[in-house]
Amino acid sequence: MKALSHLARLVRTTAFKLLAAYLVVFAVFAVTVIVYTAWHTRELIQGQVADDLAGEVRFLADQYRIGGIQRLVYVIDRRTRRPGSSIYMLTNFQGEVLATNVSDLPIGLLDRAGTRFTTYNRSDDAGAKSHVAFVQAMILPGGYRLLVGRDIEERDTLRDLVARPAQWAVLLIVVLGLAGGVFVTRRVLKRIDSMTATAETIMAGNLSGRLALMGTEDEFDRLAHSLNAMLDRIEALMQGLKEVSDNIAHDLKTPLTRLRNRSEEALRTARTQEEWRAALEGTIEESDGLIRTFDALLMIARAEAGQARAIMSDIDIADIAESVCELYEPLADEQGLDLSVAVEKAPIHGVGELLAQALSNLIDNAIKYGRPADGSRGRIVVTVTREGGEAVLTVADTGPGIAPADRERVVDRFVRLETSRTRPGSGLGLSLVAAVARLHGGSLSFADNAPGLVATFRLPAK
Repeated sequence: MKALSHLARLVRTTAFKLLAAYLVVFAVFAVTVIVYTAWHTRELIQGQVADDLAGEVRFLADQYRIGGIQRLVYVIDRRTRRPGSSIYMLTNFQGEVLATNVSDLPIGLLDRAGTRFTTYNRSDDAGAKSHVAFVQAMILPGGYRLLVGRDIEERDTLRDLVARPAQWAVLLIVVLGLAGGVFVTRRVLKRIDSMTATAETIMAGNLSGRLALMGTEDEFDRLAHSLNAMLDRIEALMQGLKEVSDNIAHDLKTPLTRLRNRSEEALRTARTQEEWRAALEGTIEESDGLIRTFDALLMIARAEAGQARAIMSDIDIADIAESVCELYEPLADEQGLDLSVAVEKAPIHGVGELLAQALSNLIDNAIKYGRPADGSRGRIVVTVTREGGEAVLTVADTGPGIAPADRERVVDRFVRLETSRTRPGSGLGLSLVAAVARLHGGSLSFADNAPGLVATFRLPAK
C-alpha cells in the first residue's frame, strides 16, 4: 500500500508528467519512422519486382517474335529449370498449358493483361501451402497467353525483419523511458522534499536553516543559492527588527515616561501660571523629540522604498554642501569646532532635500562627537570632489572616531555607540544617510582620520 502511494506521488509530479509527454512524443516519432521505413522498403522492393517482370516479359515477347511459339516454349522450359526461377505459364488460345512451373492458379488469371497479386503452388511441391506472387500477364499474337511472376515471400520476410525488431524497440523505449522517468523523478522529488523540509523548519521559527547545495551548479543549485541569499537577507532583517524593537522600547519609553512624569508632577505641584507654562513647555519639548524620531523613521522608510525617485532632478551637490555648511557654521563654532568647506562642481541626479538632510546628519554627528579627547578646539572639513563617474562628499572630524568593528552596524536603526545615551539623538541619523545613499545608487563608508572619522558619501555623477 505504501509502495502504491509512493508510486502515485511520483506519477503526479511535474517532472514525471514532462518525461511521460516526451516519451509519448518520442515513441510516436519512432513508430512513425519505423512504419515509414517499412512501407518505403516494401514499395521499393515492389517497384523493383515490377521493373524486373516488365523486362522479362519484354524479353520473352521478343523471343516469340524471333522464333515463334516453339522458341518461346524452349526458352521458358530452360528458365523453369533454374534454381529459384521466376513463375512462368504459357497457354494457347484454348487455355491448354504449353509450358509452366506452377499449379493451382486462379481461374481467369490469364484472361486479361496487366499486373496483380495471386496465389499459386509450384509444380514440384504439390500439397504444400499456397504462396503469394506478384505476376504480369500478356496476350501474345495468335491468342497465346504468357504469365511471368515473382514470389513475394522475400518481401514479406524483409517486412517481418523490420517490423518485429521495431516492435521490440518501441517496447524497449517505453520500458526504459518509464524506468528513466521514475529514476529522474525520484531524484527531483528527493531534492524538492529536502527543500520542503528546510522550508518547514524555517516556518517553524528556525531562520538559520538553509537549502542544501549539491555542487552540480544545476537549476536546483542555482535556485537554492538564490533562496539562501534571500533567507540570509530575511534573517538579517528579522535580527535588525528585533534590535529595532528593543531600541524603540528603550529610546521611546524613556521620553514617554518623562513626559508622563512631568505631566503628573505638574498636576501635583504646579500652582502658578509660570509653573504650568514650564510644565507645558517641557511636555512640548519631549513631544517634539518623539515627533522627530517618527519623522526620521518615516523618511528612512520612504527612502528605502524608493518613493522619492519620481521627484529626482539634476542638481549640483556642491551647492547643497555650501548651503548646509553655512547653516551649521555658527553651531559648530559654538561647540568649539571650526567648520570649513572645499567643493568643486559635481552635478548629480537626485532629490536635493534628502541629500541636504543626509549631509546635515553627517555634520550634526561630527559636531556632537568631533571634539578631540583632550578638550581642545576641533575641526570639521567638508569636501566635494569628482572622481571619475562619481561625486564624492566627505565629512572629516578630529574626534575619537568609530572603531573598525562598529563601522558597519553604526548605520543600523537606533544603534548608538554611546551606551550611556546622555547626548540627544535617536540613533537614526546615519541610518537615514545610508538609506539616501542607496536610493541614489551610491554608498556610505567610514574610515580613520587619524585622529577622528572620515564619512565618505559616494553618488553617481552626471
